Amino acid sequence: MDHPTVSLWVKMEPFIVGALQISPPSKFSMHYLRKMSTYVRMRSGEGYYPCLSWPMWRHIACGKLQLNKDLAWLYFELFDSLVERTSLEQFEWAEVMSNCSTEEELEKQRNKLSVDTLQFLLFLYIQQLNKVSLRTSLLGDEWPNPKSKSYSLTGESTNQIKNWNDNYHQEFVQNHLQDLLELLLDPDQLTASSHSTHSSLVSPEAVRALSFLIEGSVNKNRTVHRLHELALWQPLHARSGFSKISKAFCFSKLESWLRACLTENPFGTSACLKSGKKLAWAQQVEGTTKRAKIACSSHMVPSAHRMVVMSQVYKQTLAKSSDTLEDAHVRIHRCCESFIYLLSPLRSVTIEKCRNSTFVLGPVKTVIHLHSCDNVKLIAVCHRLSLSSTTSCTLHILTPTRPLILLGNQTLTFAPFHTHYPMLEDHMGRAGLATVPNYWDNPMLVCKENCDENVFRLLPPAEFYPFVVPFEMEGDTTEIPGGLPPVYQKALSQREQRVQIWQKTVKEAGLTKQQRKTFQVLVENKFNEWLVHTGRHQQLDSLVLPAAGAKQAAG
Repeated sequence: MDHPTVSLWVKMEPFIVGALQISPPSKFSMHYLRKMSTYVRMRSGEGYYPCLSWPMWRHIACGKLQLNKDLAWLYFELFDSLVERTSLEQFEWAEVMSNCSTEEELEKQRNKLSVDTLQFLLFLYIQQLNKVSLRTSLLGDEWPNPKSKSYSLTGESTNQIKNWNDNYHQEFVQNHLQDLLELLLDPDQLTASSHSTHSSLVSPEAVRALSFLIEGSVNKNRTVHRLHELALWQPLHARSGFSKISKAFCFSKLESWLRACLTENPFGTSACLKSGKKLAWAQQVEGTTKRAKIACSSHMVPSAHRMVVMSQVYKQTLAKSSDTLEDAHVRIHRCCESFIYLLSPLRSVTIEKCRNSTFVLGPVKTVIHLHSCDNVKLIAVCHRLSLSSTTSCTLHILTPTRPLILLGNQTLTFAPFHTHYPMLEDHMGRAGLATVPNYWDNPMLVCKENCDENVFRLLPPAEFYPFVVPFEMEGDTTEIPGGLPPVYQKALSQREQRVQIWQKTVKEAGLTKQQRKTFQVLVENKFNEWLVHTGRHQQLDSLVLPAAGAKQAAG
């Protein structure tokens, strides 16, 4: 009987969702994480191991790693958000948190949370993905190299941000595999120099924790298995190094087996760009020469691994609500002067190097990240929002976590979520997102020493206008979920009253038929001038679909 062929790959979600796009705290180095590993294991059963409670992590993070409390909570909650939960469980937690009226009550509820200790150690370690090292930069290690290339939708080489580069993820794990395994060892398995020996044993619990980063398949089957399921599979014991006698894995054999089986992620960005279905959404503006390049992997991957990559959308309005997008990781890259509507529940969204564009998104279950964008308007409900190197962006959001302002941002404007479409509340239910708590107006400067305190503002109520999604859909949502904050609702009501007064004044002015006609032409001309001046005429023009493309764009 032929031996089964195992393929292993590095999962993308921990890096897309879990790795903050900043250089990690210096004490997330292997030296300190080893100390933390020993510390928590020596206090097994005290809330440190095998599950690490929030009070214990706060003690370690603030007392030993010198993090401030907000940053400690950010990493803890960020990892906790990677744990798969039902929508009901998420709604129950949202209700608990929204009922907390003081910081003390909030902390009391947080104290009930705990995470898997070993997986959390791995999570802290992979924060090094975005580590900036002066030494390696000078040596050239952080310059683009053939091994870490990725490919655009045109087939040309392009250097993605590391969180979306699955080739870089594979390289990162291969280069640090020994460290990752040693981090999971019992303290007595390490030598005085904190390194493993040839005879070190790795527990099944440690390999189970490594399933946080690695998964695989057998004989190139599309069925995905967690790493520990494969490693403990009887036909693979000889190669994975598992001993029925010791009920543990030989460190050296396990490491060799992992290295031999690690391969390119068949569901990653590279596979999506090479083999994914190219979605030819309609080009909707006459005179444009560029066409949007959109690839989707939903036809070839399990639903949990769906991916959509959009690039070079130029002066177009694109809209879609379909199963293709549902629960997909979406990357939107180099879009300019466009309006993009993705009206389905999404898993994560990264918007990179886009400018002068508006993005209206369905509820995003995990994170939206804006990177290197200029003059972008984002309208979305999401679990988390983070921003880096963005300028003059306006963010209309509803989120249960504080928006993260990372490095390199300028003139950000935060505003309340101000739109709806018929399926919105249903989509929010599928994504497990409630209307409370809502921290849209309480962003967090993650790197205060490198951030201007005036990097953001809250949109003044006088500048607030609601947004209308210009598409017909089936559904029950007829108003903005959760309503508007009182000051914005008041400003809106006052503006509506002024319009009514103006309409009444015109009606009672006693104009002749010819005067009314002249007045109407004057108003229309002024309105058209305003459309041209603000650039909004482009959006209105592009909403008129060509006959051949109407059905395709709406599908």
